[in-house]
Amino acid sequence: MNAKSVADVEGPWVEPELNSGLIQRCRDNWSKPVSQVTNHVLATFIRQKLALAIVVPEAENRLKRGFVDDTELYDEELEVAINELPKT
Repeated sequence: MNAKSVADVEGPWVEPELNSGLIQRCRDNWSKPVSQVTNHVLATFIRQKLALAIVVPEAENRLKRGFVDDTELYDEELEVAINELPKT
Protein backbone atom coordinates (compact mmCIF):
# COMPACT_ATOMS: atom_id res chain seq x y z
CA MET A 1 0.00 0.00 0.00
CA ASN A 2 1.43 3.36 -1.03
CA ALA A 3 1.00 6.06 1.60
CA LYS A 4 2.51 8.76 -0.62
CA SER A 5 0.32 11.38 -2.25
CA VAL A 6 0.69 13.44 -5.39
CA ALA A 7 1.58 16.34 -3.09
CA ASP A 8 4.57 14.36 -1.82
CA VAL A 9 5.94 14.18 -5.36
CA GLU A 10 4.67 17.37 -7.02
CA GLY A 11 4.65 19.69 -3.99
CA PRO A 12 1.81 21.64 -2.40
CA TRP A 13 -1.30 22.49 -4.37
CA VAL A 14 -1.10 25.84 -6.16
CA GLU A 15 -4.52 27.27 -6.92
CA PRO A 16 -4.88 27.98 -10.66
CA GLU A 17 -6.73 30.99 -12.00
CA LEU A 18 -9.50 28.91 -13.55
CA ASN A 19 -11.81 26.32 -12.08
CA SER A 20 -13.16 23.20 -13.72
CA GLY A 21 -14.19 19.66 -12.87
CA LEU A 22 -10.66 18.51 -13.63
CA ILE A 23 -9.14 21.13 -11.31
CA GLN A 24 -11.62 20.26 -8.55
CA ARG A 25 -10.93 16.50 -8.89
CA CYS A 26 -7.17 17.07 -8.70
CA ARG A 27 -7.49 19.51 -5.78
CA ASP A 28 -9.73 17.16 -3.80
CA ASN A 29 -7.31 14.25 -4.18
CA TRP A 30 -3.93 16.02 -4.22
CA SER A 31 -3.01 15.15 -0.63
CA LYS A 32 -4.68 11.73 -0.38
CA PRO A 33 -2.47 8.65 -0.43
CA VAL A 34 -2.61 7.21 -3.96
CA SER A 35 -3.74 3.91 -2.47
CA GLN A 36 -6.93 5.67 -1.34
CA VAL A 37 -7.97 7.48 -4.53
CA THR A 38 -10.40 6.02 -7.03
CA ASN A 39 -9.50 4.39 -10.33
CA HIS A 40 -10.95 7.43 -12.12
CA VAL A 41 -8.71 9.78 -10.15
CA LEU A 42 -5.67 7.59 -10.84
CA ALA A 43 -6.50 7.70 -14.55
CA THR A 44 -6.85 11.50 -14.31
CA PHE A 45 -3.44 11.88 -12.64
CA ILE A 46 -1.89 9.61 -15.29
CA ARG A 47 -3.43 11.54 -18.19
CA GLN A 48 -2.22 14.80 -16.63
CA LYS A 49 1.23 13.22 -16.09
CA LEU A 50 1.23 13.97 -12.36
CA ALA A 51 3.40 11.99 -9.94
CA LEU A 52 3.79 9.17 -12.44
CA ALA A 53 6.45 7.51 -10.28
CA ILE A 54 3.79 6.61 -7.71
CA VAL A 55 0.48 6.62 -9.59
CA VAL A 56 1.53 4.27 -12.41
CA PRO A 57 2.71 1.48 -10.07
CA GLU A 58 -0.52 1.82 -8.07
CA ALA A 59 -2.60 1.64 -11.25
CA GLU A 60 -0.65 -1.35 -12.58
CA ASN A 61 -1.10 -3.13 -9.26
CA ARG A 62 -4.86 -2.55 -9.37
CA LEU A 63 -5.08 -3.79 -12.95
CA LYS A 64 -3.05 -6.88 -12.09
CA ARG A 65 -5.40 -7.67 -9.19
CA GLY A 66 -8.49 -6.95 -11.28
CA PHE A 67 -9.58 -4.21 -8.88
CA VAL A 68 -12.75 -2.46 -10.06
CA ASP A 69 -14.38 0.34 -8.05
CA ASP A 70 -17.05 1.44 -10.54
CA THR A 71 -15.72 5.02 -10.69
CA GLU A 72 -14.23 4.94 -14.17
CA LEU A 73 -15.99 7.00 -16.83
CA TYR A 74 -15.88 4.03 -19.21
CA ASP A 75 -14.73 0.41 -19.06
CA GLU A 76 -10.97 0.10 -18.81
CA GLU A 77 -10.36 3.85 -18.37
CA LEU A 78 -7.40 3.17 -16.08
CA GLU A 79 -5.85 0.66 -18.47
CA VAL A 80 -6.30 3.03 -21.41
CA ALA A 81 -4.64 5.87 -19.47
CA ILE A 82 -1.59 3.69 -18.78
CA ASN A 83 -1.42 2.40 -22.34
CA GLU A 84 -1.53 5.94 -23.75
CA LEU A 85 1.61 6.97 -21.84
CA PRO A 86 4.66 7.30 -24.08
CA LYS A 87 6.88 4.23 -23.79
CA THR A 88 10.22 5.03 -22.20
